Formats: sequence, structure tokens, C-alpha cells
Amino acid sequence: MHIREHTHGTNHNHNHHHHHHHHHDNDNNNNNNNNHADAKRQDYDCFYASVFEAADPALKSLPLAVQQKQIIVTCNYEARRRGLYKLQLIRDAKKKCPDVIIVVGEDLTRFRNASKELYHFLQAFCWSRKVERLGFDEVFLDVTDMVEYNLQLLNHHDLIRSFFHLDRNDPTNGFAYDASNLSGPTFPVAPHTASSPPPPTEIGASHLLPLRLRLGSHLAQHMRHQLEEHKGYTATVGISTNKLLSKLVGNLNKPKGQTTLVPPYAVTTDCEESNVTTFIDGHDIGKIPGIGFKVAQRIRNLVLGRDAAFHSGLVYGGTEENITVKDVRLHPGMSPELLDDLLGGPGVPKAIGGKIWGWIHGVDDAEVGKARKVPRQISIEDSYVRLDTMLEIRKELTMLASSLIKRMQLDLTEADDDDDPPMKEEKEEEAPATITVTEDRTPAMRRWIAHPRTLRLTTRPRPPLNPDGSRTRSFNRISRSCPMPIFVFSLTERVDALAEKLVNDALIPAFRKLHPEKSGWNLSLVNVGATNMAEAATDSKDGAGRDIGRMFRRQTDVLKEWKIEDRDVAPSEDEDGSRSTVSLKSVEVEEQEYPHHGSGATLRSTPDGAIDDTAWDSEEDASDFGEACSICRAVIPPFAMVAHERFHTMPD
Repeated sequence: MHIREHTHGTNHNHNHHHHHHHHHDNDNNNNNNNNHADAKRQDYDCFYASVFEAADPALKSLPLAVQQKQIIVTCNYEARRRGLYKLQLIRDAKKKCPDVIIVVGEDLTRFRNASKELYHFLQAFCWSRKVERLGFDEVFLDVTDMVEYNLQLLNHHDLIRSFFHLDRNDPTNGFAYDASNLSGPTFPVAPHTASSPPPPTEIGASHLLPLRLRLGSHLAQHMRHQLEEHKGYTATVGISTNKLLSKLVGNLNKPKGQTTLVPPYAVTTDCEESNVTTFIDGHDIGKIPGIGFKVAQRIRNLVLGRDAAFHSGLVYGGTEENITVKDVRLHPGMSPELLDDLLGGPGVPKAIGGKIWGWIHGVDDAEVGKARKVPRQISIEDSYVRLDTMLEIRKELTMLASSLIKRMQLDLTEADDDDDPPMKEEKEEEAPATITVTEDRTPAMRRWIAHPRTLRLTTRPRPPLNPDGSRTRSFNRISRSCPMPIFVFSLTERVDALAEKLVNDALIPAFRKLHPEKSGWNLSLVNVGATNMAEAATDSKDGAGRDIGRMFRRQTDVLKEWKIEDRDVAPSEDEDGSRSTVSLKSVEVEEQEYPHHGSGATLRSTPDGAIDDTAWDSEEDASDFGEACSICRAVIPPFAMVAHERFHTMPD
């Protein structure tokens, strides 16, 4: 099931970037894998505005917009009612609605924390632990085992009085439901008549699919209600047999709704048409998750036999010509091989043609990822108009290093009594980050659950001007990696002291190797990352991680010589007053798109036609912030991707 979230209390209308959907994995015959998984995708409605509303419910009835840079990245329903929209310039929004309340969403901490909280809430329902986040506001759940278990307990002579068990060991934990009917809307839209349950004699595989989906729909509704009741967020859900279908079908009844894609899922002797085909055929080829802008354009050009017209003025970056999945599927000679020939090339994952061929037939064999306790890597970056001097570089690296260390402490440590959740981040505008201090001023004991072994510095230099004054647009990043210095794992030292030491000892030397020239680098982006995670030992493993924690406790005395005491003093203003509120333009948790070779200097170039093969690698690839752009691989929040893709089509 795929789930998308929104907060309740507003009259939600159509424009969200959050979907909750449920999918049921690959139940149909042509999906060549009959394990009848129930997948759902869930998506929180209007998530970014909802987070502010949840913190201050009074905002629900007022027009609220979230600003990043000079644009509105999202706004609540009241603001939309008054004519505001996503990706609108702030000045235009203020003209249109002078009393709009604008909150700055540059610092993603509060969104990340809300997202984690909702994710853990939903995870608690799922037996399989297959709960996967996509961005901040979408979650996939594989509930096959729960549906299977409850299927076995049904009394087929009395489906109306059924009870859905949420716990195998506690028969009282669950809810009553009517298993003779689906819960919520369906595709195709069905007249609401009581369906006659199939007699027990003919419960074969093909008759079980409708029943499985029926159970999934009731579980989806129960989870949506629980989410709203306990957390104040509403959600939209899609229910089907795989990630692709549940994500797409969840878009049909937003907000605060759910949709089940009902059988038949395959063409048989009894039925000539598959609902899967009917459903997916109507989608524009660019709307299929995993098919990026560039790839969609290449497919459109093939089908049209010429270049598809692109309208640079459209807010949502659409094309003037709508080429549907059906157009592509029925194109003469269409095959996985044809798609491979069209799209293949350096930097393109193998068998991409087969993948896309599957998607346009509604087949998606990607599993719902298991919940990961530790991200594959943490990286923090910022983009700049121009970075040219060592002084600027040092200042930026210090800010990035400080943010990286705070994120590492937030995501990679836990309280040392083993059952406390990871550290909650302090409210945004507070004193410089330090470790949690209890009443008697002794630090609360925390331990690392993972240690990144590698520190990576990445920059993106702008190419020099051409003789005619133009500049070749380059999206190539260059990287240098080195071992992560061990002092970074001190939990008693102040973050700003650690950051300064990290800059001097590791980042500046790495920078000089990357850019030997004295100045004039003209950088447009700097990224600092912690990668190559080594999970610390728990009691069942080899004990390495815990020993590092103990080593630090024993070494407190050794570290005292450069320890700065944590006193309650006002932050010094010598860093232009910005020490405690670092505004980050882009924060991500990601997985390397393609494996880096070796841990020395690595050069990662991105071929222009790169395929967004990482579309489903949610928990890994930038899960916390957005998707990698299929053109330049920059990680862009979902709500800004369209504007970003338009940017690639503009003249420099």
C-alpha cells in the first residue's frame, strides 16, 4: 500500500505532493510471480504545510505558504483557495494574497522529524517490517502476510461479521469489518452494491485476489483513521499488488481518500480486458515513476517520429503533446529491445528497456524495502552563485561540517539504555547545539549505532567561459574521499569545535587536493558526506561499536585539554550571528547511484541521458529529501523537481 499524508481540519483539494498508497505485490499471472503480495502506498496530504499546522493548529484556517529561496514550495488549502499555487514567486503571492503567512522551509529538520515520527507510527502496524519511505511524505507497506493470515481466519458463510487481527498473539487486538465489501473507492468506479461472496467451493487463486484486495482496503482505512486520530495527519492511500500500481492508483481520490485497483488484473478466457491495462494506458508516459524527463522526451520523439514540442512556459513542466502509455505500448515494433536501443548507453543501468517494458504493462517486481535503521550515507550540500576565495570556502565548509556532525548525532546515535529512540533535535532557533545535558550537568549517555568510515568532499566547478562569452553547462561533480577522523565521534565535545577541527584536519586538505590552484575555482556547489557506514555492534554482534563508545568515555580526561566547557552563554556574534541557525538549501540522505570505485579521489560524471533508475530506492537514494534529477543527478525535493527540470530546458 502506498500512503501520502496531509493534516486534517482543512478542506483538502487536489494539489498534493504526498501520497499514501498501499500496494499488493504482483498477484496477477503476467507478473510472473504468484506470491500475492499486498502492497499499499500511503501519502501524507499537503505535508510541508501540514507540519507547520500540526505545530500551530491556528494556522489551519489561515492562508499559509512555505518558502524556499524566492518561491513558494507548497501552501495549504486556504492559501490555494485564494489563488496561491506551488512554485509561485513570493512577490506574486504577496500581491495576490497580502495577508498570506509565509514560513521559511529552508531548514528541513522539522519536516524530517515529522516524517520519521509518522513512519514509525505506520511501521508499528506492519508485521513484515517491509515499510519503505519515498521522500518525506510517502510510504510503501507490504502487508501480504497480514492479509494472508486474516484470509485463513475468514468464515466464508458469514463474511459480513469479520474481525481483522492486527496481532497474531493477541486475538483482541484488531477491528471488526465487512469482508463481503471493499472499503472506499475503486478503479474502475464500481456501483455500490453488495457483492455476493464466492461460495467456499471455488476459492481458487483467481478468486482470492478480489478477497485479498478487499482485506487490504479495510486495513488501509483503519490505518488512515488511526493516523488522523493519533497524529492529526490525514493520508491518501492506493491499494494494489505492486509499488507502481499502488502509487499511481492512490492519486485518484485525494485528499483524505483511498483507491483500490480491482481485478481482473489479467486477460483470461472469461474477460477480454485487464483493469491494469485500462488504468495504466491512460497515463502520460512521463507520469510513470522511474521515467525521468529526458527519457520520457526520447520515448515521445520515437512515437511521434520527430521532436516532441516542449512548452517552456508551463508551470508544471509538461509538454504540449500528450503521449500516453497506450501510445507507447501499441507503437509498431515496440519491445524491450527497442527501448534498450533507444535509451541504452554509458551510465544507463542494464536492462532498462525490460524495466520500462514491464512498467508500461503494469508489472513492477521491485520489493518494498525493509525498514533500515541506519542510512547508507548522510550528505549535506549547498549551492552558490560563486565561491572563489579560501576565506569563503572555509566559512562554508565550517557551516556544512557543523550540520553534518549534528545530523550524524541525530541519525546515528541512540540513548545507551538501548530502547530509547534516536536523539530528538532541539527546536530550530536555539543556542548552539550541544549534547543533551541533564539536571546535574552531566551529559546523558548516548552511543553510536553506526560509524561512517569515509568522509567525502564533492564540489561542482563551473566550466570557464567559451570565446564567444557563453558557458558550457556542466553538471559534473568531482569528489575526494578520506578516512573519517575518529575525533568526530566524541559526544562530549561541542559541535562547533568538532566542525572547526574537521575543516582544518580533513576538509581543507581534501579541498586543496581537489583544487590545487590558489583561487578562482568558481564553485556552484559544495557537498560534505559521511559514507561507508559500519553498523556498531549490538549484544548479538562483535562488540566493536560499543567498544568505541567506551573508549570515548575513558578518554574524557585525555580530551579535556581541548574541551570547551558548555556554559549557558549567549552565542558569540563573531560569525555574523549565524552560528546556531544554519539555513540549508538541500539536505539529503542518499545512496550512491552507481558504486564509487575505491576510496581515493573519485570522479563522477553524469551522462546527459542518465536514467532515473533510482526512482524506487527511496530509503537510500536521498530518501530524506527528494529524487535525483535524471539529467544532473542533483537531489531535488519532489515539489521542486518540475521547476528544476524546466531549468534544464532554458538557455544559459
